[in-house]
Amino acid sequence: MDHGDEVTGADSEPNKLSRLDSLNLEAGRVPSAYKLASKDAWSRTLRLAFQSIGVIYGDIGTSPLYVYASTFPDGIHDNDDLLAILSLIIYSLILVPMIKYVFIVLRANDQGDGGTFALYSLICRYARVGLVPNQQVEDTMVSNYKLKMPSRNLERAEKIKKKLETSNVLKISIFLTTILATSMVIGDGILTPCISVLSAVGGIKSQSSLNQDAVVGISIAILIVLFCAQRFGTDKVGYTFAPIILIWFTLIGGIGLYNLFKYDVKVLRALNPKYIIDYFKRNGRKGWISLGGVLLCITGTEAMFADLGHFNVRAVQISFTAVLFPAVSLAYIGQGAYLTKFPENVSDTFYKSIPTPLYWPAFVAAVAAAIIASQAMISGAFAIISQSLALGCFPRVKVVHTSATYEGQVYIPEVNYTLMAACIIVTASFKTTEKIGNAYGIAVVSVMLITTCLVSLVMVVIWKTSLWIVAIFFIVFGGIESAYFSSAMYKFKDGGFLPLALSFFLISVMGTWHYVHREKYLFELKNKVSSSYIQEVASNPEVRRIPGIGLLYSELVQGIPPIFPHFLRNVPSIHSVLIFVSIKRLPISHVSVEERFLFRQLGPRENRMFRCVVRCGYKDILGDPTNFEPQLVEYLKIFVHHDFYVNGGAEQSVAPSDDPNEGQLEESRSKVPSRDSSRSIKSQNGIQAVIEEEKQFIQRSMEEVIVYLLGEVQVVAAKNSPLFKRIIINHLYDFLQRNFRRGIEVLPIPRGRLLRVGMTYEI
Repeated sequence: MDHGDEVTGADSEPNKLSRLDSLNLEAGRVPSAYKLASKDAWSRTLRLAFQSIGVIYGDIGTSPLYVYASTFPDGIHDNDDLLAILSLIIYSLILVPMIKYVFIVLRANDQGDGGTFALYSLICRYARVGLVPNQQVEDTMVSNYKLKMPSRNLERAEKIKKKLETSNVLKISIFLTTILATSMVIGDGILTPCISVLSAVGGIKSQSSLNQDAVVGISIAILIVLFCAQRFGTDKVGYTFAPIILIWFTLIGGIGLYNLFKYDVKVLRALNPKYIIDYFKRNGRKGWISLGGVLLCITGTEAMFADLGHFNVRAVQISFTAVLFPAVSLAYIGQGAYLTKFPENVSDTFYKSIPTPLYWPAFVAAVAAAIIASQAMISGAFAIISQSLALGCFPRVKVVHTSATYEGQVYIPEVNYTLMAACIIVTASFKTTEKIGNAYGIAVVSVMLITTCLVSLVMVVIWKTSLWIVAIFFIVFGGIESAYFSSAMYKFKDGGFLPLALSFFLISVMGTWHYVHREKYLFELKNKVSSSYIQEVASNPEVRRIPGIGLLYSELVQGIPPIFPHFLRNVPSIHSVLIFVSIKRLPISHVSVEERFLFRQLGPRENRMFRCVVRCGYKDILGDPTNFEPQLVEYLKIFVHHDFYVNGGAEQSVAPSDDPNEGQLEESRSKVPSRDSSRSIKSQNGIQAVIEEEKQFIQRSMEEVIVYLLGEVQVVAAKNSPLFKRIIINHLYDFLQRNFRRGIEVLPIPRGRLLRVGMTYEI
């Protein structure tokens, strides 16, 4: 079947499904209650806008502390150079954070969630570029999927989509690009606290007799307190930090306006971009190198997108345009006006330009704001790791949802304390902000470049934007960011290597985990149990049926996993109701409960064997067993009711399956008469009686006991595998699997009713 015929929207007709028993009657018609920011109440949006000030703007908002000093390390020799740098700063703020991110990139959110993995998830939903082949036609019927095929008059999007779907090179390239950006964001979560806290404590040193070792010690203590505060959640942290940052913005904006009128209003000539052109003509290579300092004025921009799931689009747009941009722009303009009169003070521009009565209030606010600046990228790291975890691209960790109101606000204990340890090591090793600043610029602009590439792909494939507009977007913003990146790489040996080293380590972890996850899935798919085996099990008198419901967990969504016959060889008994459960993450943020459970019947009806695919979005949590079990059983009974009426009591005529083994199973099953077939066709009352009997049997089984059967799979490389593959699987993956959480710790499984069976896969 052509892929264009398979992918359907939420309004798809039932005959588009591969099977008639694959969805309960209400699925696909559930009204979505999860709207984006456009549907949010204004009061909630304004509260989120206030919170966002304290969470995502600390970094970009504290850049006036050091941008001029970093750009003019050798002093200002020409007043026109100062105007050119001010012009570069203003237009960088307008073009990159405001136009690109606030008004374009934020629109490329995935059901309200932002970050590079949200972009990857969005692309995976519209084109089958995921590396794990577990897509099902039925998934596109989930109401939150919101998938529409390109119209016929826009064949370009369809051609590009098919090219992406058929090229393994492009699939792998997109995946590696995504995890590279993810690694850089996590790296920002390490570097931002280091540079912010060291800058703050360094300011204190200038007012006391503290030496550098004491400064490092105090910085490490502050970092420990900051990371320990993360467990209270973004909601509380945002309300705590927002007033401080708001005071900070008020101070720097007011001081900037004061300096503008006091020293030189003519500095507004910098709004003329001609100064930029003349600057590069005049300074050449030296001007290009100075871009590494100007770049610091837009650090923290990616946090607006990465932290979007904590807030919403409208809240970020309001807080940026109404608070951050005016305050920060006035701060730079005011400092520029001051430097026209006192260029010799460029190394300490911020504090020298503060009016004397406001010095200490501004100093205290600056110290607090610099420490808070690290919060933005810490929250962004949590959000993006949560997304990558749901898509099978990160080892299992515990994700704590810290707000019952805002789903995107998460806290990950293991990641939090790992980041804290990394920050302590970096701070103790580098001791000063100079080399950390060199590393910081590379990490920031790398993520920006990758975001530009992925958003361009979204514009072509999903938004179906004109190629001219896409080209303008890519050339303008890609060109700006490439210039900044090349300048930042100039300082590679002076600390710039750090984010690349961190990224290499994280890519190794994420790439290894996803690679083995995919290979394990393909192994199970290749070695899945045939339909004839199910028939043998059902008719084998040596296999006892014991009361209760057995839930056998597997990642396989098509076919029976090889762990099942291995289980029967060790324990030759199965429960009276057996359900093969697969937890499947869809490339959407949320799946409503009404559409979460996808059932299919295996073998003759009287054997009561089912497959259940539990579909979740990457922001969904399954909850505890006391909620999960009744939901699963209730929707199983709904399925049984639906299955009797749709497929009839005697013969089951279904559409061809997308699974060859299941097609054979359905074909053979249709030839085996059900013991209740004669009653089911006599009358409507007879059918209803059979249905009620089946429901009562399932209910009694649940009341008896629900036992969880979990396969503990050990993965090893096949004996004839290359050396590199053996190292990846037998050592690196084995280390990750032993030191991160196992499946039981992230699934809703009570330990008292768990039966584990071990098996080794050679891949």
